[in-house]
Amino acid sequence: MEHLTEATFKEKVFDWEKHKDWKFKGELPAIIDFYADWCQPCKMVAPILEELAEDYKGKLNIYKIDTEDQQKLAALFNIKSIPSLLFIPQEGKPKMAFGAQPKEAMEKMIEEELIN
Repeated sequence: MEHLTEATFKEKVFDWEKHKDWKFKGELPAIIDFYADWCQPCKMVAPILEELAEDYKGKLNIYKIDTEDQQKLAALFNIKSIPSLLFIPQEGKPKMAFGAQPKEAMEKMIEEELIN
């Protein structure tokens, strides 16, 4: 899993300064985990995301954004609670899920929304 900064987000996901409408730049669908180091539910989600990264290797990218360090990105997506997970399909609009999600719920979202 890769940690994104504003620069790497623009390069790998979406450059909001060049495009007004959503245009995903990734070659694979993605999940972005908006988290903070002090957040206990975020710590519960982290190992699940690591498992999913292995389970879906080559089919899906999983990124992490530290909301404390990358406040501009958190504000861009109006993150008010963490963890927040952004599910980004290859085509179409991303969908946000709030709170700690169980692995089964994340797998369902991946299968239904990202890998079809």
